[in-house]
Amino acid sequence: MPPAENPMEPALVSLVSEALTPEPQACSVQGKLARPDARPVEWLISDNPVDYRQALEAMRERAAAIAAGEAPEAIWLLEHPPLYTAGTSARPEDLVSARFPVYEAGRGGQYTYHGPGQRVAYVMLDLRQRGRDIRCLVEGLEAWVIDTLAAFNVLGERRPGRVGVWVGRPDKGQGREDKIAAIGVRVSKWVTFHGISLNVAPDLAHYDGIVPCGISDQGVTSLEDLGHIVSLAEVDIVMKQAFERNFGPTGATRTQGLASAG
Repeated sequence: MPPAENPMEPALVSLVSEALTPEPQACSVQGKLARPDARPVEWLISDNPVDYRQALEAMRERAAAIAAGEAPEAIWLLEHPPLYTAGTSARPEDLVSARFPVYEAGRGGQYTYHGPGQRVAYVMLDLRQRGRDIRCLVEGLEAWVIDTLAAFNVLGERRPGRVGVWVGRPDKGQGREDKIAAIGVRVSKWVTFHGISLNVAPDLAHYDGIVPCGISDQGVTSLEDLGHIVSLAEVDIVMKQAFERNFGPTGATRTQGLASAG
C-alpha cells in the first residue's frame, strides 16, 4: 500500500497557471530538472488518436507506479479526437458552445481544446529526483516548447501572468499575439501528470467553442498557421531533442501508448 500523502507535499495539487507563472531566472532549468542518476525517461508515441478518459486513467496509473518506485518516468506523445477540457479554474461562461465533448481534466488552468493536428505531450516525471520545485518545472516545460519552436524558426515567448508559449503577431495589429502551446499539469506525491499541447496543424476554428485559457483579447495559432508545414513525426523528433537538453536523457522511442490506454 502506498504511504499516506503528506499534506506538506503537492499531493493532488493542480497547477493554476495564472498563479504559477515562472519568474525570470527562477531556476537553472538544465541543472535542477535533470536527474542526478541520469536515468532515461521512457519515450512513448501513440500513432492513433487516444480516448481522453482512457488517457487520464493510464496517466493516473503510471504516476502512482512512479511514486511507488515501480515504473520509470515517461513522456507520452499523442493526439485526441476533438474535445474540450476544463481545468480547475474553468469558468462556465468560457464554454461558448459545447460542440465537442467536454471533460473535467483535473489539471490546472481553464478551458482548452485538444484535437487532430495538435501534439499533446503527457509528462510523468518524479520531482523528488528533479529538484522538488513546481515553479521550476513549469519554466522547464515552457523552455522545452520554446526550444522546439526555435528549430522551426518560430520565436516562442513567455508572458508575465500567463503560463504557456506565445508568438507575436504584428501582422494582426500592434500588441497582438497568439498562443501556440498550452501548459497544465497536476502533481501527486511529487509525480507529475498532464502536460503540454503544441499546435502543429489543428483546425483552429475548433477553438471557437471556448475562451481558450480564459483569455479573450488574444488568439491562438499553430505552426501551419504561421506558414510552417511540418508533420507530427518531424515535430516529435525535435521535441525529443529539446526535452533532452532541458531534462536529461530519454530511452529509445516506442510507438505505443501506456499499457492501460491500449
